[in-house]
Amino acid sequence: MKHRDEFLKYLCQTSGEPDGLEVTSAEGSWITDAAGKRYLDWLAGISVCNVGHRHPAVLRAVRAQLDCYLHVMVYGEYVQVPQIELARLLCELAPFSEAQVYFTSSGAEAVEGALKVARKHTRRSKIVAFENSYHGDTLGALSAMGKPELRKPFEPLLETEFLPFGQDQALAQIDERVAVVLVEPIQAEGGVRVPPEGFLPAVRRRCDQTGALLIFDEVQTGLGRTGLCWGGEHWGVTPDLLVLAKALGGGLPLGAFLGPRLIMATLSKDPPLSHLTTFGGHPLCCAAGLAALKVMQDQDLPRNAREQGEIALRALMELKAAGLITDARGRGLLLGMELSSVQRARSVVEGCHRAGLLVGSALHDERVLRLTPPLTMSHGELVRGLDILTAILGESRRT
Repeated sequence: MKHRDEFLKYLCQTSGEPDGLEVTSAEGSWITDAAGKRYLDWLAGISVCNVGHRHPAVLRAVRAQLDCYLHVMVYGEYVQVPQIELARLLCELAPFSEAQVYFTSSGAEAVEGALKVARKHTRRSKIVAFENSYHGDTLGALSAMGKPELRKPFEPLLETEFLPFGQDQALAQIDERVAVVLVEPIQAEGGVRVPPEGFLPAVRRRCDQTGALLIFDEVQTGLGRTGLCWGGEHWGVTPDLLVLAKALGGGLPLGAFLGPRLIMATLSKDPPLSHLTTFGGHPLCCAAGLAALKVMQDQDLPRNAREQGEIALRALMELKAAGLITDARGRGLLLGMELSSVQRARSVVEGCHRAGLLVGSALHDERVLRLTPPLTMSHGELVRGLDILTAILGESRRT
């Protein structure tokens, strides 16, 4: 590709084998590369493009805000209508009453802020997280990283105890020293791990018993991805704090953490200005996020995710029955298909790429291919993607 050498020379690489796809345009569920080849995008920027690439409503909102102002002052100082309108809608959708929002620039930053609120509010320091979890790569969020080899080069980190995900009996280790329990309703990077039915309610009960705050990391599961607005809704559990990012900005960088006013007020006293951000809640990002959130509501994208996801999961289970994959799981359009080995998973990713379908492995379990297409994906695009997957899986078994 034309710019590959410069890409490798000037951009710090975080892996030895970057994909290197040179993107020239993207629209809806499709990406086009520098050679003019079109790809059906079943990554969606890793759950970012819930409303698809360049949704017309998002573009209109961004252009309108461009004509008004961009950055004017750090978050929380000036009254900026895009922030207010997006915060109001998020608070209306929040699972708890009297909600307030703190905007950030990313999911990791939102996790950092939520951890600070929990520690300051409880006056405790210990964090409980879960094996195979992923919450970001800044130092605080990394402390809750459920894969030891990714934490080790940066230790010592914040005091964190890791429990097995999905095992109720381990929850007894949450005691009165714990400030916060941080959990994904469904572990995405952990291999699309869906917890047993009683697990999250048991976590909620244990937090209530010990006074620990419960944070749901809904960076990937939130905003309709799993077929409901919030991933935690599948189990009827309300957290104390909720973390968002990825799809929140409609394709622009935006994160947030939400909580009841009583808890969020912790940041404004003893001392005030306990947490600051320069670009969190940028007006352009908030305008895009508001438009994307309205699209989610107006087009009922959680329902589409639910219906398309059920069709896709049935198809994946048929592939399992045929011996082409070892497992399939997920909710809505957060789906995982597990292969027999990392080598075979890589072969399938490469084969799909050549055939015009973009898929990728979960960070903590490379045997699992995570499927996170736009929630606007049509039935025809779903069928096309499944056809490519089936063909490539058949080829990879023969080789």
